[in-house]
Amino acid sequence: MRSRFIHKYEDIISIENLLEAWPEFLRGKRRKTDVREFSRFLMLHVSKLHESLRMKTYRHGGYSAFKISDPKPRDIHKAGVGDRLLHHAIYRQLYPFFDRTFIADSFSCRKEKGTHKAVARFRTFAYQVSKNNTRTCWILKCDIRKFFASIDQRVLKEILRTYIADEDTLWLMGRVIDSFSSGKPGKGLPLGNLTSQLLVNVYMNEFDQFAKHNLKARHYIRYADDFVFFSNDRAWLESLLPRIELFLRERLKLELHPKKVSIGTLAAGVDFLGWVHFFDHQVLRTSTKKRMFRTLLGSTKTEQRDSYLGMLSHGNARKVSARITLNS
Repeated sequence: MRSRFIHKYEDIISIENLLEAWPEFLRGKRRKTDVREFSRFLMLHVSKLHESLRMKTYRHGGYSAFKISDPKPRDIHKAGVGDRLLHHAIYRQLYPFFDRTFIADSFSCRKEKGTHKAVARFRTFAYQVSKNNTRTCWILKCDIRKFFASIDQRVLKEILRTYIADEDTLWLMGRVIDSFSSGKPGKGLPLGNLTSQLLVNVYMNEFDQFAKHNLKARHYIRYADDFVFFSNDRAWLESLLPRIELFLRERLKLELHPKKVSIGTLAAGVDFLGWVHFFDHQVLRTSTKKRMFRTLLGSTKTEQRDSYLGMLSHGNARKVSARITLNS
């Protein structure tokens, strides 16, 4: 039986929760014009937002869209300040509960997780499955086609209902989910919403549990829509693919990206999360390296440089690090 979210709607929409969410929302946004305008009359805006939520007259506003390359082109949709403040208020109440329901080897958009922890776990599994590089380690790598745009909103709401009993909270989550469409009715979550980061993990937790309990995968890692299975038995990994495809299609209405499914050996190198992994080291993916130097070209932001240097410290990238340091 699944755990149930015990907090009430009033806990999410309370003025106290909205005000506590404000400094969390503000990080890195203080100089934005729309944020400064909202901040000038903060209590008035928060009171109006609270009242519309209390009376259930709240309607989520629209989105402004723009594109980024991270590394592939992505469409980002940004909501208004009031809506984004509400996203933070929702997140700070729901995240602690849902995070406890996730498997340990899901690493995307979770506190104390991230790419570095995922890469470290990759190395641990590689060591275990290869028996300290004495046996062949096969890795099945998969990627979901158009992940955020393909999330089925009806299925997502059904999953939330299995955890949340409070009808008002479900109404609010429905308001947020229904505020966006990727072009097909009832499909998609906006990449720009904080709530989307949580909701895609709730959605994909269904697959994580399937991988662990139905597929009996001991060595499995997922980061967003990228996931890998480790085994000494290539045939077993091949046998997983039809079951994976069926579950994703039937339960979650998702499809694997046909050009991003592969089974290879650790000895030959496996591309995962920006690195090409081997048994005893990993090297930076060429496209990642090129993108990094493009970003740093002409940039004076030391935080960005230090972030890249921190990332590079986790692999065999001394020459790249030296080049960045020399040119900074």
